[in-house]
Amino acid sequence: MKASDVRYLKGLSKQYPTIALAATEIINLQAILSLPKGTEHFITDIHGEYEQFQHVLKNGSGAIKRKIEDEFGNTFSVSEKKAIATLIYYPELKLKQVQKHEKDIEDWYKVTIFRLTRICKAASSKYTRSKVRKSLPRDFAYVIEELMTGRQDMSDQEAYYNEIINSVIRTQRAPELIVAFCNLIRRFVVDHLHVVGDIFDRGPYPHLIMDTLMEHHSVDIQWGNHDVLWMGAAAGNPCCIANVIRISAKYGNLNILEEGYGINLIPLARLAMTRYEKDVCGAFKLDYREDEYDIKDAMLDEKMHKAISVIQFKLEGQLILRRPEFEMGHRLLLDKMDLEKGTVVVDGKTYPLKEKTFPTLDMKHPYDLTTEEADVVERLTQAFLNCERLQRHIRFLYAKGSLYKVYNSNLLYHGCVPFNEDGTFKKVNIFGEYYSGKALYDVLEHYARKGYFAIEPEEKQKGLDILWFIWKNANSPVFGKSKMTTFERYLIADKSTHKEPKNPYYHLIEKEEVVNKILTEFGLPAEGSHIINGHIPVESKKGESPVKCNGKLLIIDGGFSKAYQTKTGIAGYTLIYNSYGLLLAAHEPFESMEKAVQDESDIHSHTVLVQQVMRRETVADTDVGKEIQANIKDLEELLTAYREGIIVESAV
Repeated sequence: MKASDVRYLKGLSKQYPTIALAATEIINLQAILSLPKGTEHFITDIHGEYEQFQHVLKNGSGAIKRKIEDEFGNTFSVSEKKAIATLIYYPELKLKQVQKHEKDIEDWYKVTIFRLTRICKAASSKYTRSKVRKSLPRDFAYVIEELMTGRQDMSDQEAYYNEIINSVIRTQRAPELIVAFCNLIRRFVVDHLHVVGDIFDRGPYPHLIMDTLMEHHSVDIQWGNHDVLWMGAAAGNPCCIANVIRISAKYGNLNILEEGYGINLIPLARLAMTRYEKDVCGAFKLDYREDEYDIKDAMLDEKMHKAISVIQFKLEGQLILRRPEFEMGHRLLLDKMDLEKGTVVVDGKTYPLKEKTFPTLDMKHPYDLTTEEADVVERLTQAFLNCERLQRHIRFLYAKGSLYKVYNSNLLYHGCVPFNEDGTFKKVNIFGEYYSGKALYDVLEHYARKGYFAIEPEEKQKGLDILWFIWKNANSPVFGKSKMTTFERYLIADKSTHKEPKNPYYHLIEKEEVVNKILTEFGLPAEGSHIINGHIPVESKKGESPVKCNGKLLIIDGGFSKAYQTKTGIAGYTLIYNSYGLLLAAHEPFESMEKAVQDESDIHSHTVLVQQVMRRETVADTDVGKEIQANIKDLEELLTAYREGIIVESAV
């Protein structure tokens, strides 16, 4: 045995100092490998739609319903199943409703606790007793464990079992126990959550979604372009800050910043009122929630919308000029405007401007901020950097997130792998070095982390600039378009200028050999693996399919955001991957949490794809299983070392 191996085993022997302890651990780990694989839940492109996100999260994209059906089948009526499902989704709200209308509440408590115990026991059956015990809420750990492990059908335990429930009711703790059971069931039914990007922008409550994710028991996040934008803003990149505020203004969501994060927008409002006081800002009307606005508030927000848009164009121009290697010179448009004629030149062609009032623009130096604008940018930057709640959310994104993830034979990413038209990976210049495929993802993530965490000024600045690059550069994997036509959409009526041609990836993924090439690039076998892709709204109403290449690539964006639903025709796709295979579901729009509780209604969903495995998958088939198998091998070597006298037991 090599000396290095002996040193490693001596270190391991401190954790397992006897033959008995090492052998017991091998037995435990070997048993775990035979358990069914835990259920994974995939969600993407949430875009601030908190209530719909909450409902899909709580119902596990139908997994809770399926668990109830498996447990009770035809012994329960449809209405009884709907009632228990709604209780599990929203226990606090449903309890309030029941307590108002139920005549014999104690009897209802008894029956409900009995039913929840059965569901919880079934949901926990794929986990070890140790994992179940660690998941139990502290206040009810003993009670729940006794109810789940007891045999109420056995005469010796029936009285004991019933007395536990009666005591809970008598001490007026039944509602709290029911809530604890419901939370536990949801935790057991879905073992792990994947969020495949774009938590932020468009919808009104991304901050509440982030709060929820931070409380989740097991989650990972693949950054979307909108997430990276907020990461850049929190890191202090002025371009990203301007984009965040502009998008919030555009969708009528400035209260996210003011109320959700406590960011002071008064300096921007003051600038907007002084420099755009008489400007109707016709090209900067609000989208999506305009009917909910007070007229005066809307007028102010439109002025702020224009003010921050102009600041954004200036700041981005400065960054483009500073970073010629980003190859974005064609996006310098302020200097292409002729305000006297009311025109702008884009790609060599002249177009009329929708408006030509730009009081802060000096055409001799179009990318320079005015003194007032520079002061606003400085104040906003400090506000973002010093916002404790935002910084907490962004640190969580960095801790739990990445640009891609390989997990249990699935490759997860938000946008695309940049390709050339001929099907080769596109080489991209990142600070003088060229990267493609997986290496491009890796280097961009490396610099994205530097943008937030680096101390050395030059490396910090590179990272800050890369965060903006990832947001809108043509070669960014999470953007994947030749340009972001923000300027044109605001200021040019000709819609031909609004087009944002996509990377060749988006039509090449119809070819199975291309999907196989991507899987191989990221270290996965072409057979038995999948790509889970967000970012691409699937236009279901036009017959577009989210399933590509015989099920190897699954696109699970379909319109979670209300702003997209008229285009897609649905309210998003989600994916469940359990021990029996993959289940892709399409969801109809969600009305409200109140209606779901009152009417015991659920999101109407229909199954788009089911891929069943030949045999039920176990922990041994997962990435965790591979780690366990490696641990078993090490422990077996430790046993051999003990028995051959190479290492001596130390705690006999």
